[in-house]
Amino acid sequence: MSCIAFESGETFSASVRNAAGSGAAGLIQFMPATAAGLGTTIENLQLLSAESQLSYVRQYFKPYARRIGSLSDMYMAILLPKYVGQPGSSVLFSDGAGYRQNAGLDASHDGKITKDEATAKVLAKLQRGLTPGLTATYVL
Repeated sequence: MSCIAFESGETFSASVRNAAGSGAAGLIQFMPATAAGLGTTIENLQLLSAESQLSYVRQYFKPYARRIGSLSDMYMAILLPKYVGQPGSSVLFSDGAGYRQNAGLDASHDGKITKDEATAKVLAKLQRGLTPGLTATYVL
């Protein structure tokens, strides 16, 4: 849920579009090619309810399920699957379009985004979700 909270801007909306202009949409920000690999399109995914889109989320995660051992690995399955199981110090992005689209994750502002930095905001969503007395006002 914390990954979905982060990826959807806490809207938990199946129709939310990527604000950085990548073309991604949905609960885990499916890329168009990923949607095609799942037998659908971004446009079709956006028409689903959040609950219905979860079947595609499940289908997406299936190949990674045995390798995901942490929240960081769960988020890597979404952001950059080749880093599932890699150390937190692994550098994900250091230049190019990948860095530019994810520059907001560079907490140290050193021109490199590590797995730990990329996961920090997702971890913050988890901590927020576990806050006692927090009430949700999400519309699904």
